Amino acid sequence: MGLITGILGLPLAPVRGVAAVAEQVLHQAEDEFYDPANIRAELERTSRAREEGELSDDEATAREDELIERLMIGNQRAREGRHG
Repeated sequence: MGLITGILGLPLAPVRGVAAVAEQVLHQAEDEFYDPANIRAELERTSRAREEGELSDDEATAREDELIERLMIGNQRAREGRHG
């Protein structure tokens, strides 16, 4: 990096820092969203809510479908090395 480029880019350093932090937060949120243990816990909560009448069969089935899709995506991400 040349002297002029460095001087001209200096005002953007805080923006680059914020972007790097935001990217790390995003990765952490995605890891938690696709975590199999979290998904299993949500499936159990959905099952209990169905049993207790808090969710209709259709609502519970739709929620289970979403959770299973998340689990499949999470497994794919893990195979591709996009975890932790």
